Amino acid sequence: MEKINDRLLNWASILEDNTRQQAERTASMPFIWPHLALMPDAHLGMGATVGSVIPTEGAIIPAAVGVDIGCGMMAVRTQFTASDLAGRDLAVLHDQISRSVPLSAGHNNKSVRETAAPRVGELRAMPGANQADGAVHAWPLQLGSLGSGNHFIEVSLDEADRVWLFLHSGSRGVGNKLAQKHIKVAQEQCRRRHIQLPDRDLAYLVEGEPEFDAYIEALRWAQRFAYLNREEMMDRVVDQTGRFLGTEVERVEVINCHHNYTEREKHFGREVWLSRKGAISAREGQWGLIPGSMGTASYVVVGKGNVPSLMSSPHGAGRNFSRSAARKRFARKDLDARMAGIAWGHSDAFLDEHPDAYKPIDQVMADADDLVEVRHTLRQIVNVKGD
Repeated sequence: MEKINDRLLNWASILEDNTRQQAERTASMPFIWPHLALMPDAHLGMGATVGSVIPTEGAIIPAAVGVDIGCGMMAVRTQFTASDLAGRDLAVLHDQISRSVPLSAGHNNKSVRETAAPRVGELRAMPGANQADGAVHAWPLQLGSLGSGNHFIEVSLDEADRVWLFLHSGSRGVGNKLAQKHIKVAQEQCRRRHIQLPDRDLAYLVEGEPEFDAYIEALRWAQRFAYLNREEMMDRVVDQTGRFLGTEVERVEVINCHHNYTEREKHFGREVWLSRKGAISAREGQWGLIPGSMGTASYVVVGKGNVPSLMSSPHGAGRNFSRSAARKRFARKDLDARMAGIAWGHSDAFLDEHPDAYKPIDQVMADADDLVEVRHTLRQIVNVKGD
């Protein structure tokens, strides 16, 4: 761990100058307490750095959570092993999952499925549902859809060749619209008060005011949507895996965790609003998931409860190159070679997800050694993504 200053601690051994400067700007905000923690996968984000843990008192920065509210991971360890997959064409399983879960931005379900109906009912009964209706009226059709970018569904094997089902997604278009709305409200509030910000995306809402309460309501709704969205997708992946193998899947272990979210937490004896933007909670004994990039290892971990880190850990590999830079830098032939042995989409659309567009996951995990303990190392054999 590196102490950059009294308000900024850093666990990243790979830290670009512009990322450090961005984190310093965020840490300088007067309501940050006691300090901002930069995780090993830290990289440039909107307003606040992706891979940062931001404790605040009396205020929240909506852009510090980001536009994919509640984004996170879910994993299920099954009873199957690699031997159960021997001789089977995994491209068939890839296609089954791709047909069952809508992929790519803007692609939703045509109707609310039977498994999704009770989840939609729960969300309709929650405070914040009216805001969701106003943002995206058809949000129930988004429940159980993946999206694009670095969101994925994978079938993986662990160190004992046990089969895991693994996925990454968040609150989809409805969460994005809710976030954008409240980011704009925060910017307008700061303009109205003539507050000079080091970055307009560090605009904040003040606790005790109706705009703050409205954001918290929308935030909690979107975080629950994201959690249930992962559950709904996992139900479909479990179903398709069972169909593929001809045997019902047993869920031996289940983990579902956010990595873009805000909660009320107690640290250093005081209650704060803790925003994790690209970070997971890693309290002592708490299970979590840290995916690598496309074609690399992912990790099932247990938190060590590291106090200076605000009991947090990285959420993944962290980008080395922007999407546009990656598309210019990497070749399809090299991506094909890196994905050898994995059933995947075989498309140029995934060049921006090339493994080298991200930091080396091994280095990120080495940097996180005092934050989490690795319990399982997963290697993917099926990778499903939206373009």
